[in-house]
Amino acid sequence: MKKIFAMLLTASMLFSVAACGGSTTTTTTAGTTAAGTTAGTTAGGTTTAAGTEGTTAAPVAGSSIAVSLASEPDTLDPALNSAVDGATLVAHLFSGLAKWGQDANGNLTILPDAAQELVEGVVNDDGTVTYTYTLRDGLTWSDGKPVTAADFEFAWQRAASVELGADYGYMFEIVDGFADVWAETPAADAKLNVKAIDEKTLEVTLANAVAYWNELLAFPTYYPVREDVVSDEAWATDPSTYVSNGPYTMTGWEHNSVITLEKNANWYDASTVTMDKIEFYLSDDANNMLANFKSGAWLLIDDVPTNEIASIKAEYPDEFVIAGQIGTYYISWNINNGILPESSTLTGAEAEAAESEIRSAVGLLFDRNYIVTDIAQGGQVPASSFVAMGMTDADGSEFYMNAGNNDYPGYYEVSEDAIETAYAGAIETLKKYYTYDEAGQKFTDFPTMTYLYNTSEGHKAIGEYLQSALAAVGITMNLENQEWATFLNTRKAGDYAIARNGWLADYNDPISFLDMWTSGSGNNDVQFGKGEHTDTKLYSVDLTPYGVDLKVENGTWAETYDKVISAVKASTDTEARYAMMHIAEDLLMSTGAITPLYFYTDLYMLDSSVKGFFSNPLGYKYLMYTTVG
Repeated sequence: MKKIFAMLLTASMLFSVAACGGSTTTTTTAGTTAAGTTAGTTAGGTTTAAGTEGTTAAPVAGSSIAVSLASEPDTLDPALNSAVDGATLVAHLFSGLAKWGQDANGNLTILPDAAQELVEGVVNDDGTVTYTYTLRDGLTWSDGKPVTAADFEFAWQRAASVELGADYGYMFEIVDGFADVWAETPAADAKLNVKAIDEKTLEVTLANAVAYWNELLAFPTYYPVREDVVSDEAWATDPSTYVSNGPYTMTGWEHNSVITLEKNANWYDASTVTMDKIEFYLSDDANNMLANFKSGAWLLIDDVPTNEIASIKAEYPDEFVIAGQIGTYYISWNINNGILPESSTLTGAEAEAAESEIRSAVGLLFDRNYIVTDIAQGGQVPASSFVAMGMTDADGSEFYMNAGNNDYPGYYEVSEDAIETAYAGAIETLKKYYTYDEAGQKFTDFPTMTYLYNTSEGHKAIGEYLQSALAAVGITMNLENQEWATFLNTRKAGDYAIARNGWLADYNDPISFLDMWTSGSGNNDVQFGKGEHTDTKLYSVDLTPYGVDLKVENGTWAETYDKVISAVKASTDTEARYAMMHIAEDLLMSTGAITPLYFYTDLYMLDSSVKGFFSNPLGYKYLMYTTVG
């Protein structure tokens, strides 16, 4: 594995300690942060198979474990999922070409899964790189049909297609042919350069060498699905139609209550799977989670009440865990939501430039040190950049330490000593655009906003702090919570003004924090390059020092940011590539539409009777090799 992965694991070990006091916000979710939906079940609840309501599932002989990660997942289609809790479930249900696992010493690594081995690519004369994989013998789907190379070819073409519009479709941008698929007027035969040579041989050609390719192969978007199965659009909502190829099969889904997985005896490596049955109880109620943990009903929970953290650390010093995680908890602003006062005459690019400055100033009104020490209390670090701590730069130093071109790390000073100066500067900036009552020291004409968050005591506590910090200067921000699946779709549609957000690395490269903000990305909740912002000509970039023919003055988001990301993905020059990623983050942060609050740690409770559990710094938790007792 590359040096960045080694540093990631070092960060994980540094933070992987049993906690003795503190507070959390909630679990994290993929490209977002954790938890949502309606309410979990009571201790000892029975499982009812979806589609056979009222019929209790037959008990399974052998070992079992009950856990709670979050609430009802938005989707368990590998190509459409964009949340960490969903990814954890999918990782138990599917086998991609590669997987996350542990070596003989217990260190995290990427291992071959459905592929016999993770081969080296062959560099072609045109700079493209071709990989040829051979599938293991005897791979089958959960309905007994053989897994073939054609299933992988179909799944990748589907996941990258315009028609599916998957949030993570852009993850295939590094595959040759992706640009043709997404061309403004694509040819009828445009497709990824991936093909099944025969039933067991899959060939894929990348546009150029990519250092993190094996990690992409372990990501759910690259998992196989079968064409006849997914032709039913509801296939991933019911165990009777959910066909998978991994270590577990889904045998029950009582919506908003529990998802049941049982060991797949036909999986190629079934002999290594020690846990026969896993019940994933669905809850967004941290108090409910804690009660079930204390009773022994649930042996792993991924959220705890923030007001209970200090006592939990004291009572469960070996079971309340703070683990390393590479991610950022932040506020996202809908870039198409106007925040200028009614009296403003600014329009177009001038209005957007003003709003960028306003959003950046508002972000300086928040005391990040207070948030991490008095609210989150889980070892989080105040964030001054979007790319998270733990990602390395070209020279091996931390990427965020070199961000912002300032004499401090990132885009603003987050030390306690700098809070008052930053606050005063923010007030002066806002005075340029809003009426300020000097006597009351409050703004009088800042438009009322609504802060959207998903149901969670932790997110609520942070929202209430943000609300009070803004109220102190005369800015009214109402709070609105939604259950998890609804929240994800509301934010994705841009039907909000300002919202809670979070992002965990999908693989060990800073680009996994940056390519999500391109105009066509399904994870682009800010709506960059969409709606009114599509035609805003405000941004400038110059990549000519890095050998790229791109120099734009006052261009649109698509003409600048999108092009920088494409240049990064096409570059094989390490120094130039990382320099361009810093340019991308500079551009991103100049909009003020991303307000980082802190760098994540992963907080969860794991019963001491559970052995063989592991998680990775991307937020996935693995239960297939556990035992209880």
